[in-house]
Amino acid sequence: MRTPLINSASASLSANLEPYPGSVTAVLGPTNTGKTHLAVERMLGYRSGVIGLPLRLLAREIYDRVVANKGAHATALITGEEKIVPDSAVYFVCTTESMPTAHNADFLAVDEVQLATDPERGHVFTDRLLHSRGLQETMFLGADTIRPLIRKLVPEAAFETRPRLSRLSYTGHSKLSRIGRRSAIVAFSAEDVYAIAEMVRRHRGGTAVVLGALSPRTRNAQVDMFENGEVDYLVATDAIGMGLNLNVDHVAFAALRKFDGVTPRQLTPQEAAQIAGRAGRHLSDGTFGTTSSCPEIDPETIERVENHHFENDRIVFWRNADLDFSSASALLASLEEPPPQSWRQFLMRPRRALDRDAFASLHEPLNVRNPEQVRMLWAVCQIPDYRKTLTESHSRLLSSIYGFLSSGEGTLAVDWLADRVARLDRSDGDIDTLATRIAHIRTWTYVCHHASWVADAEHWKSRTREVENRLSDALHNRLTQRFVDRRSAALSRCLGELDEFDSIIGPDGEVSVDGHAIGRLSGFRFVADRTDTGAGQRLLRTTAQRTLRSQMRARAGRMVSEPDSAFALTERAEIAWHGESVARLARATAATHPRVVVIASDILDGAVRTQIEARLDTWLADHLSRELAPLRQLERPGLSAAARGLAFQVVEGLGAVARTAVADQIAALTPADRKALAKRGVRLGAHATYLPTMSRRSRPTLCAQLWALFHDIRTLPELPSHGISPAADPGQPEALYLAAGSLVLGGRAVCLDHAERLTTTLYRRADKGPVAGTPDLYALAGCSDKDFVAVATAVGFAQTDGPSGGFVPARKARPKRNPIHSERPRPQHSAFAALARHPLGNTSA
Repeated sequence: MRTPLINSASASLSANLEPYPGSVTAVLGPTNTGKTHLAVERMLGYRSGVIGLPLRLLAREIYDRVVANKGAHATALITGEEKIVPDSAVYFVCTTESMPTAHNADFLAVDEVQLATDPERGHVFTDRLLHSRGLQETMFLGADTIRPLIRKLVPEAAFETRPRLSRLSYTGHSKLSRIGRRSAIVAFSAEDVYAIAEMVRRHRGGTAVVLGALSPRTRNAQVDMFENGEVDYLVATDAIGMGLNLNVDHVAFAALRKFDGVTPRQLTPQEAAQIAGRAGRHLSDGTFGTTSSCPEIDPETIERVENHHFENDRIVFWRNADLDFSSASALLASLEEPPPQSWRQFLMRPRRALDRDAFASLHEPLNVRNPEQVRMLWAVCQIPDYRKTLTESHSRLLSSIYGFLSSGEGTLAVDWLADRVARLDRSDGDIDTLATRIAHIRTWTYVCHHASWVADAEHWKSRTREVENRLSDALHNRLTQRFVDRRSAALSRCLGELDEFDSIIGPDGEVSVDGHAIGRLSGFRFVADRTDTGAGQRLLRTTAQRTLRSQMRARAGRMVSEPDSAFALTERAEIAWHGESVARLARATAATHPRVVVIASDILDGAVRTQIEARLDTWLADHLSRELAPLRQLERPGLSAAARGLAFQVVEGLGAVARTAVADQIAALTPADRKALAKRGVRLGAHATYLPTMSRRSRPTLCAQLWALFHDIRTLPELPSHGISPAADPGQPEALYLAAGSLVLGGRAVCLDHAERLTTTLYRRADKGPVAGTPDLYALAGCSDKDFVAVATAVGFAQTDGPSGGFVPARKARPKRNPIHSERPRPQHSAFAALARHPLGNTSA
C-alpha cells in the first residue's frame, strides 16, 4: 500500500530509531570517481537511509537500483512529480528539494553539494548542509571546490578525497563526421542538440539524445539505445554532467557558452570538467575535445580539466528556512532576512526566486490575509514552471489553482482538472509538440501528488502518470524515427569493428549485411537501397565495397563460363546477362565494330573487369557476325571496282544508301556488276540501294543502334513496326532511318521495302490513268488515307483535282528499276507465265 504523505512514513521511521549524533563525511573529488555509488552502497549497509540527488532522472535511476537490492516494499521515491512511498519504506531516494527534513534515518547523503553555489537552487543545498543529518552517518558528495565552505558551514565534517583512477586527456578539435564511436556531443540548447543529432544521423546512422526537458521514461529509453549499442553516439545538453552513468569514451563540446537563465556566458573550467569527466569509467581513460563550430579550448582550461585544478568556491546561496506565515508581509520579510552576521562573507541571498516573485505578485490581488491563506498560497507558489512560460501565464495558473483550493470544497474542480489533462492526452504531433505536452503534464503530476489538493488523489496520480508515459513513449519514437537509422548505425558499427564480415546475395540480387538489406546487385553494379545522395548512401557503398569483392569475383567466374544463350543485346545498346545489364556498347573505329564497356562499380577488381570484357567481346563479335552476315557478304572478294565501291557504300550505311548519293556508281555498273550484286542480295531501288534482308527480324533496331552510337546520337527514333509507319522525327538524320531500313516519306518513316513496292505499284497502275487510293496502297504506306497524300507526293505523284481524286505521276519518266528484279507482273497467258507454273520451271518449288 502507498501513502501520499511522506510524514506518515517518516514518523514510522522515527518511532523505531533513537536519534543520536553521527559522523559527517564530505566525499569530494572529480566527476566519475564513484562518489554516488559509494553513498548508495553505504546507505544499503544501514537499516534505513535517505539520499538527495540533484536530478529527477538520477533519482529514478538510483531508486531502481535500490529496489533491485532491497525490494519495492522497502524503497520510496520522492520527487516533485512522483511519490512512491510504501508504508514499510525505510530507504528514501529523493531529489534534494524533496528530502524529508526530519532526522530519522540512520544514513543520510546529499549528492553534488557544490550546487549550493547555483543562484536558483543553491539555497536548498546550503540548507541541507546546515541542517540535514543522519542518525549514524551523514555523507556530502561533491566537487573538491566546495571544501573550504564545508569547513566553515560544517566544522565537524571529516574529508575523504576520491581521486580519478583513469586519465582524462584533451584531443583537440574534430569534424563532426570524424568523431569516434562511444562519444557524447554536448550542446546547450534543444535547437542545437537536434541540429547536431541530424548531422550525426546522416554521417553515422543515428544517435540518442538527452535533454533536461525529457521525461525520465523518454530519457531512459534514449540512454538504453546508447548503452545497448544500438547507436554509438549521444547528443545531449549539460544534463549528462550531473550523475548520469554512461559508457562514454569521448566528450565533444559543440559549444563552450551557455545561457544560465540570465545571460549567455562562458563555461567555467569546473563546469567544463563536470561534463568532460563523463568520458572514461573507473580504470578506462577518457578524452574530451571540441567539434562543429566550437573553437579550441584554451590551454589554461585544458590544464585545469586534465589535472582537476580549480579555484575554490567562495560563496554559496542561502535563504531563510524559518519562515513567518502570520501574514503575507511577514512571509516576504522573512524571505528577505539576511544570513547570520558571522556567515555573511560567504552566504548570499538569491537575486531572484520564482516562488517569492509569484507570491509577491499574487497575495494582494487574491486578498490573502490570515496565516492559513498565506501557507496555502506559498505552497501553490512552489509549483515549478516546467512549461517555461512567461511569468504572467504561470501566475494566472497559480491564481486559478489557489482560487479552487481556498474556496468551496478546498480541492480542484474535477471537471476543470479533467479538461486540462484530457487536452494533453494526445500522442500526435512533432517532437517539440510532444515535449511541450510533457512539460504541461508534469505540472499536473506535481499538483496531483498533493493529496489534499485533489479529490481521489490516487486516481489522478495514476491518470497523469499514464498520460506522461504515453507522451514519453511517443516522444521516444519520434526521436528515434528522426535521429536513428538502425541499418546505417549497424553498418557503421560493423565497419568500425570488423575487417571482413558476411554478406548475403539473394536470388533477386538483394544484398544483406548483418541482417540489414543495403541494396541489390544489378549485373556487376551495386545499387544502394537509397534514393538520396548523402552520407547514408556513401555508407552503403562503403559497406558494399568491404563485403562484396570476393563475391563479385565468384559472380564474374560464373558469367565467364555461361553459354552464349545467357546474353542478349537490349534496345538500349547494352549487353544483358540473364536480363541484367552488365555492359554497354561504345563507339569505335567503325559502326559495325563497337567496343564493350563493362557496367560495374569500383567493387569490381581491374583484372576481373578485363576477364569479363574479354568474354563479352567474344559474344558480341559472334552476335554481330550472325546479325550482320548480309553485310559481310558484300565484303567478300569477287566484285569489280565499280561494284565494290557501291558495296562499300551500302556497308557503311549498314545496309542502305540513298540512290541519289550513289547515282554515279550505279551508272557505272555493267550488267555483270548488277548481277553480281543481286546475287549478294543488293537491290537497286527507286529510292535507295539496299539489302532487303537487313530489314528483317531485329536487324533494323540493331543497325539503328550501331549507326546512332557511331554518330554520337543518344536517342533512337520510333521505327516502323507491324506495318505501321510512325511520324518521323525531324531532328533525326534521314541516314539513321536508312540504316534502320526505313525511308522518310511525307513526314513518315516507311519501311524501305514497302516504299519501293509502293512506288513500283503506283507507276504500274498509272499506265492506265489516275491511280485511286485503295486499302492495299495505304497498307504499303503504313498510314491512313489522310496521311497517304503526303507519302504519295514524296514518291513523285500528285493528286488530281478531278472527281475521282486519283494520283498521277508528277513527272513523265518512271524511276529506274533493277532489271533483274523487275516488279512488272508477267501476262497470265504468256509462255513465261506457263513456264513459271510448271514444276520444273518454278525455282521456289
